[in-house]
Amino acid sequence: MSGVDRMRLKPALLAFVVAASGVAACHTVREEQVTLPSATPAPLIPIAPIGAAPQPTPRPTANPGGSPPPDEEPLPATPGGGGSCSDPQPPDVSRMDVKIHIRGANRLVLDATPLVGPDEAYCKQIGFTDGRRFCPTRPEGNPERFACDAAAVGNAADTGRAGPTWRANGGPCVFTNGCENHPDNQFLAFAYAPGSYQACAASGVCGTVAVTP
Repeated sequence: MSGVDRMRLKPALLAFVVAASGVAACHTVREEQVTLPSATPAPLIPIAPIGAAPQPTPRPTANPGGSPPPDEEPLPATPGGGGSCSDPQPPDVSRMDVKIHIRGANRLVLDATPLVGPDEAYCKQIGFTDGRRFCPTRPEGNPERFACDAAAVGNAADTGRAGPTWRANGGPCVFTNGCENHPDNQFLAFAYAPGSYQACAASGVCGTVAVTP
């Protein structure tokens, strides 16, 4: 090959080398490109239907009109009303024995027992043989007990029922004074507050019990 031919070949060879380099570079760039995966939306999570919001448990409210709460403790048995007091008839009431009979959550049950005498002979005749001179009108459990108590005590001034008249702190036995007559037995009363509670026979003989906090 002559020198002239060599001179002609060099530009063509150079152009071929440049073209080949460009193709290789383009191929390399394409291979290095990272194909990103197409974004796939996340599956929807089903949402359970929302139920009604829980309601608070209603709290009991006070009885309307300021009336006392319902019974919260067992009450003593109410007396029978059809009996009578046979002989021997009780003598006059000399004392009223008043005590706390039941302690409930919100109130006390007070009990009044009339004592008659001094009469040892009467007490012995009705069954008290221990020589006592003051005694109830009949022993506990005697079927004539309530009738004889009623005969000895008389009727309450406020309710008209057989039994003593109850008073609280010098006032009438009403709920606003912390006191209430038992609905069936006048010898019982409810105490709702501390104070002095009194039970009086129709003759004026009274007994008192102190209720402390």
